[in-house]
Amino acid sequence: MTHKQPLPACLTCASRNRSLFANATEAELAEIEDAKNCGHFKTGQIIFSEAQRPYGIFCVLEGKIKLTKASGDGKEQIVRLAKAGDALGYRAVLAGERYSASAVALDDSKVCFIPLEVFRKVMDENPAVAHDLFISLSRALTETEQQMATLALKPVRERLADALLLLKKVYGDDKSPEPFSINLSRENLANLVGTAKETVIRFLSEFKEEGMVETKGSTIILTDTKRLLALSKLYD
Repeated sequence: MTHKQPLPACLTCASRNRSLFANATEAELAEIEDAKNCGHFKTGQIIFSEAQRPYGIFCVLEGKIKLTKASGDGKEQIVRLAKAGDALGYRAVLAGERYSASAVALDDSKVCFIPLEVFRKVMDENPAVAHDLFISLSRALTETEQQMATLALKPVRERLADALLLLKKVYGDDKSPEPFSINLSRENLANLVGTAKETVIRFLSEFKEEGMVETKGSTIILTDTKRLLALSKLYD
């Protein structure tokens, strides 16, 4: 992580209402602001590594983050996607364990680091923050269970549709009249689907022929989300 940089005040941060600290008091936000620092991470740069000991939590200020696990043969599986406002690493902090996954920037991102003692103090003293934290944990568990079921039960073609819709859910703007698009390497998409890059390229080409997506270089544009949704639900 780079050296400490000037940051927007926590109280007026555009991501505050989507973060774990939406219900923190002004005094608590001031305490967080005094203790935090921020790093700028280039595409592909590691924010923290699997099995590393946690010394605090991370809040995404800008950009897109992937959380990945490595298998014994060195293959990568993306287990979660994060965006501005999302917190990273809090489960390891709460459990007193090492990180169960690595966090890597999918594009140029800014991430704030909040030291362990400050995070615990706010959580211990503010029941609303603790409540929001447990809701976040519950949602993360549900998402993990759904992803495990998808990988176990659905064929690759349906999993690819699921992955594209997940990207839209996490990074899309419902207010935008334009079709959702994202710049994503085929390798990252394959790691999200849980298959080989060549397989993703083949099925993505089929989706393009069927009018469900368009591609421009590494950019993927969802042109028919209704058909993608119908495909993703074939094995539900």
